Amino acid sequence: MHSLRKKRRPFHFSPAEIITGTFIGLILLGTGLLMLPISNQQDSPQWIDALFIATSAICVTGLSPLLIDQQFSLFGQSVILMLIEIGGLGFMSIPIFIYFVGKKRIHLSTRLVLRESMNMESRSGEVKLALAILKIAGSIQLVGIGLLAIRFIPKYGVATGIWYSVFHAISSFCNAGFDLFGTSMVAFKGDPIIILTISFLIISGGLGFLVWTDLLQIRHKKLSLHSRLALKMTGILLLVGWGLFYLIMPKTSLGKSLLDSFFLSVTPRTAGFFTLDYANMPQAGLMLTMMLMFIGGTSGSTAGGLKTTTLAVLIAKVRSLFKGRTRTEISGRTIREVAVAKAMTLFFLALAICTISLFILTITETTSNETLVVLGFEVVSAFGTVGLTMGATSSLSLVGKLVIISLMFIGRVGILTILYSLSRKIYQQEVKIKYPEESVLLG
Repeated sequence: MHSLRKKRRPFHFSPAEIITGTFIGLILLGTGLLMLPISNQQDSPQWIDALFIATSAICVTGLSPLLIDQQFSLFGQSVILMLIEIGGLGFMSIPIFIYFVGKKRIHLSTRLVLRESMNMESRSGEVKLALAILKIAGSIQLVGIGLLAIRFIPKYGVATGIWYSVFHAISSFCNAGFDLFGTSMVAFKGDPIIILTISFLIISGGLGFLVWTDLLQIRHKKLSLHSRLALKMTGILLLVGWGLFYLIMPKTSLGKSLLDSFFLSVTPRTAGFFTLDYANMPQAGLMLTMMLMFIGGTSGSTAGGLKTTTLAVLIAKVRSLFKGRTRTEISGRTIREVAVAKAMTLFFLALAICTISLFILTITETTSNETLVVLGFEVVSAFGTVGLTMGATSSLSLVGKLVIISLMFIGRVGILTILYSLSRKIYQQEVKIKYPEESVLLG
């Protein structure tokens, strides 16, 4: 009788499932809004294009088969901007903001989803970190708006200049890459205020909120290993990319060449803005761009990609093997084998997903302009939620667009789900049966 009286919960969703479902819901909502007549300056887009743009916005990618400034009205552009902000900061920032304003208590279920969405391993401080994220993001974006307004208001007038400043500051900080010019930042190539401000916003968003909270508290405590790795890898990738692009790309004046090379090193870190046509870039430059896009930004940031900290763990593991050590060590610390296993699994899955997607596109996309390099560039850009393209986006077939949509979704949401499923299985109690060990030839 007691068992009959016991109430059973009909549904129980894990935090990863809630995150995935909410992103899908937001994408569908954005698709519907973008197809409304009020959202468009001309005929409403086809459902696949609206779905593509909504996914690209919520997954902060920037790829689009349509020109945003020509297709969408102010309302439609505002919808895209809201999707970018929600996708960049994490959809859980919205309920946190509501709870904070309404002075309501945060339930345990919300805390669990917050922890999952921000890749937190600690079991406390979710709400405090979420509030810090809102403050940090808001402050950095306000600074970016002010700096961009210095150029945009005199050029486009007060109203349009402010709107352009707001849109591009948010798009840059969230590493989205959407623009309202139709040609990204080509018109501002060589403009240090615009280029450096956009770069500052991209790097700030790509560092990650955990790094920013650590930096702001550096007087009271030392930087965590995560923050030190993120800063070190970001600096190395930016400097190496900067130097290599300077050697690869054609030269103009010293100042302009250095500025252009710096931006070329920054924007593949999942931002998607460009100042040149990638279809005319040297092969070495394309290869370097694809490598940077695949690596991406830092875990817990607005950026996508494999992530800098994941790469650092993989490098440390290889270095330890060369030294004959079984433990993975970085900066006087031993990395848990659970984290190493996750890094190796993510790297393998990322390569597998990109390879399979590229294979599908080579079958579905048959026009002469869409070569293996062009399609490979599109695949890595979508998976890394970058948004750079060599011109293939607008000519993709229906199946091709669905593949890219899936890549953008996996690049932004799927890794969280994979991490959660891995951690849940890893921390389960070991089974009582242990099979005999045996060696396998490798290499």
